[in-house]
Amino acid sequence: MIEILALLPLYIISIWTYFHPNEGLLLGERWKYEEEPIFTEEVLWFTRFASVIVMFFTTIILVGALLKALYAIIVTIGLFLYIIYSILKFRRRVLDEE
Repeated sequence: MIEILALLPLYIISIWTYFHPNEGLLLGERWKYEEEPIFTEEVLWFTRFASVIVMFFTTIILVGALLKALYAIIVTIGLFLYIIYSILKFRRRVLDEE
C-alpha cells in the first residue's frame, strides 16, 4: 500500500509531462526565463520518451509489489520492446532528415 502512495505523484507527473512536454521541461524553472523558451522537436520527443519510461518503471514496481513476479517480467519485456521500437523510429527520422 505504501508503494502506491509513494509512486502515485511520480506517475501523475509522468502522465502530465507526456501530454504537456513544454510545461514539464519548465517545471520549477520558469522563473529563470523572461520569455517562453522554444524547444526543438527532438527535445520534446525525448521528454515524452522519458515520461513513458518512468511510467513503465513505476508500473513494474507496482505490479511486482502487488502481484506475482511473472507479471513484472511481462511488463519489463514490454518496456524493452517499447524502448527498441522508439529508438528505431527516432533513428529512422534522423536518417531521413540527412
